[in-house]
Amino acid sequence: MRRLKRDKSERAFQKGYLAGVSGKSKESCPTEEGAIHQQWVNGWREGRIDNWEGKTGVSGVQRLAEITMH
Repeated sequence: MRRLKRDKSERAFQKGYLAGVSGKSKESCPTEEGAIHQQWVNGWREGRIDNWEGKTGVSGVQRLAEITMH
């Protein structure tokens, strides 16, 4: 069975979220402009909010699953 590729914007959001939850700065974004950059920053912002609210570890992973399944 072939594995489907994930949408690039979804991947960027997830990577940004993980960076935000782990406390990395916004400047660590791998892209500099465009829609992918914006998705990464959106994910980073959500991750930072969850980090501030104490949603790290298992609850953070669970939150990421909830966000990406919308």
